[in-house]
Amino acid sequence: MPETFDPSVHPHRRRNALTGQWVIVSPQRTKRPWQGKTDDAAIERPGAYDPNCYLCPGNERAGGLSNPDYASTFVFQNDFAALLPDIPLPSGPVSSGSPINAGSPVSHVGDAPGGLYRAATGDGECRVICFSPDHGKTLATMDLAEIGVVIDLWKSQLAELLDRYEYVQIFETRGAISGSSNPHPHGQIWASNFLPDEIAAELAEQRSYRAQHGSHLLVDYVESELAAGDRIIHVNDHWVVAVPYWAYWPYETIVLPRRPVASLLDLTADEAEGLADSLKTMLSGFDRLFNTPFPYCSGWHTAPRGLEDDWQLHAHYYPPLLRSADVAKIPASYELLANLQRDLTPETAAGNLRAVL
Repeated sequence: MPETFDPSVHPHRRRNALTGQWVIVSPQRTKRPWQGKTDDAAIERPGAYDPNCYLCPGNERAGGLSNPDYASTFVFQNDFAALLPDIPLPSGPVSSGSPINAGSPVSHVGDAPGGLYRAATGDGECRVICFSPDHGKTLATMDLAEIGVVIDLWKSQLAELLDRYEYVQIFETRGAISGSSNPHPHGQIWASNFLPDEIAAELAEQRSYRAQHGSHLLVDYVESELAAGDRIIHVNDHWVVAVPYWAYWPYETIVLPRRPVASLLDLTADEAEGLADSLKTMLSGFDRLFNTPFPYCSGWHTAPRGLEDDWQLHAHYYPPLLRSADVAKIPASYELLANLQRDLTPETAAGNLRAVL
């Protein structure tokens, strides 16, 4: 009799409905649900003020300017911005951009046949947002009212920047292992006059799904995940937090509203309060998983300007930790050269997170 497929035992591939990419899941490489040690040391957090921190109130930043003595949140232009406004178009014959980035002109640099060398403008603006004047706090340890102030800041910054730019990416990199250069609680905002590749891919998949089914991909996905239940880690009246079916990072999560919402700007007061609750619950659970301030890369995918009908709001959290506080998943050669791959199934990861919540 042929063996019956079991997703908790047999290697298989899962398609990311938001990007079209595939992820290999290899559960047979993890013989038990929990491998490696769980750290017993208490969570260590820095003090409320660090005289050497370039984000603390009153301190001098790396670029030479000084921060005001701020008492809540603080926003400033990134002293070493990756995107800058009003940059001239690279030289060469000019053509229009892709169908998604139709307004972004492309230069054909040099005389190579077939358009081998192409360049386009990278106009934009980069800001840093400090969540709190307290150097030792994180979103996980802030109270709900303080998180609510951060959500309001995200919304006000988004509204301002969308007046001038096509897309605004709000994100946070937390922890040295994820690439953060400073432990002070902060995030960033990069606004651009082009749609980044990940946003273009998600837009194409959401448009395609809506054309085929007449409904929003992520709205249907929320209902499906609630019915299944095994990847859900937190639910309240307005939000769902789950380990995605197609997750790549070991404890990756997706934060989703329970009704059609295109942008952070569309949230009601009750939804903003519910979001603060969901974020604190999820991030506190992250910290308890390996008894350490959990590192992650995260960000909001909110509607690009003028494309609200094609978009559903969501946030991605990509924590790299795999087995303990100091063992991270690093993309290996096969993943960089061939295909994304994970060992721990999303269902097992969700179960481990629920256990500490």
